[in-house]
Amino acid sequence: MHAVIPFVTAALLFGLGVYGVLRRRNAILVLMAVELMLNAVNLVLVTADATVAAALGHRGGVFALFVIVLAAAEVGVGLAIVLQWYRMRAAVQVDEVALHHEAEVG
Repeated sequence: MHAVIPFVTAALLFGLGVYGVLRRRNAILVLMAVELMLNAVNLVLVTADATVAAALGHRGGVFALFVIVLAAAEVGVGLAIVLQWYRMRAAVQVDEVALHHEAEVG
């Protein structure tokens, strides 16, 4: 099996994820784009494990499992933050989030 197809697919998935993070305003869609990027990394790790593991001596499957756990934790924490933000503001637009706390006057 040629490893080019999974690597190209992973590159396309990662590119779509980057595009989604940079262009989307909805926090849920940004989380989905991050998941797309993490899945692209998993595809690269599993493909590298199947093709070049003997030459390198490292196993990509363990790293892929770590990325899956990281993605699950990211979704759990991210959705909790987004739900709390929605309860407070009734919107999940990322450009409306104040990144700094302004000092109150008076």
